[in-house]
Amino acid sequence: MSRACSLFQLWQTPNRLPLTPYKISKGPHLIPSARNYPVLCFCKEIQTSTYEVVKGSYVPSAVVKPESRPKEKSPENLEDVGAFQKLPMVMPSVDILYSALRKAKRITPTKGIANIAKRERNRGAKQLDALMKELAIPLRTYSENFPNKKCLHPYERSLIELTLGDGNYEQVLGKVDALRKKVVSIGKEHASLCAKSTTKKEAEARLTEGIKKVEETFNREGKNVDDLLHIAKTLRAMPVVDLEAPTLCLVGAPNVGKSSLVRILSTGKPEVCNYPFTTRGILMGHIISNHQTFQVTDTPGLLKRCDEDRNNLEKLTLAVLSHLPTAILYVHDLSGECGTSPSDQFVIYKEIKERFGEHLWLDVVSKCDLLQKSPVLFATDNGYDSDLKLERYRKLGPDGAIHVSVTNEVGLTELKIRVHEMLDSQMTRIQVQESNQEKLEVVT
Repeated sequence: MSRACSLFQLWQTPNRLPLTPYKISKGPHLIPSARNYPVLCFCKEIQTSTYEVVKGSYVPSAVVKPESRPKEKSPENLEDVGAFQKLPMVMPSVDILYSALRKAKRITPTKGIANIAKRERNRGAKQLDALMKELAIPLRTYSENFPNKKCLHPYERSLIELTLGDGNYEQVLGKVDALRKKVVSIGKEHASLCAKSTTKKEAEARLTEGIKKVEETFNREGKNVDDLLHIAKTLRAMPVVDLEAPTLCLVGAPNVGKSSLVRILSTGKPEVCNYPFTTRGILMGHIISNHQTFQVTDTPGLLKRCDEDRNNLEKLTLAVLSHLPTAILYVHDLSGECGTSPSDQFVIYKEIKERFGEHLWLDVVSKCDLLQKSPVLFATDNGYDSDLKLERYRKLGPDGAIHVSVTNEVGLTELKIRVHEMLDSQMTRIQVQESNQEKLEVVT
């Protein structure tokens, strides 16, 4: 007992007091040693596990780790283009369902179950669980890998809104995710019922009922997956724009000859017809000059009206001019063949020039072989209009405009030279902007 008390007293001794052991001398008495041992230190951080008392016993408690939040994309990554080419491949809903049913039916019960009823309910629960997962996994992949529209470059965001309709993209993605949740809920519910079956017959019936319920739900709402497939095809077909490469954008009223000039200037082969709004979207071509590649875009024509009344094709043109670093080749047709009067073209031209005048600019009067000595008058023209600028515009177009004819090949050589010079200037402008941006990032 005294020995136990002495040990207890030793444990209670403050750490700051050194322990002075004794050593045996040559004589019959114990003599204290002059050497001191290091002070004993009890570190509280040695313990790596926590315990809790459960029914009188110590049981290790689960260590709760802080949830790791997904890293948010930096703003620099949100402004890149090319997201449409990274979209996942979407399978038709029929193929997804058929593949899931085929794989689920291959699932066998766990080995070693002798009881027939237990074996059957095990097989049924496993097959329903497999069917649920085979349907839910691709749907989850689509929901997670299709980009959030808010994180896209403004140009690509405009393409989604104007090509698919405002809100349609998010609506389809939401319906696909809702279908996934329904499939998971139904699959878990019937798998649980199947696992609680008491007889083989009951287990088989609940398996059949569960598969039928999942199949009916997927067939009824699988159209949303097919809609997503159509969206992926549409967006993936959009032209890829390189923000670091100079871009020439052809702008003008409908049917003034923009597509014909694109075919002459670049590798692009847009449709050329004699009716307005031939260009149904943004068409891309390329110019190769001095081992450098430049981009050329053919845009839908603009009509004389306010922005609220413009259709989506016209808004696509404005989106290109607003969100991409482009040089503008504005095309005028004063021959009377395009269907838009020179007076209306003049109004459209002044509006676009005022809004996007900071872009590099080159004016072209097309179809000069059809021009007559006297200007063409439309019913919308005012014959008594005394505006000298408009009168001059009807005869010659804007000051400094190049007169060209694709049919007679008039002015095409000069046009190509001027276009190359403008794109070289655009390249210099882009490089200066990038250099200034890098300096700003270093400072901040």
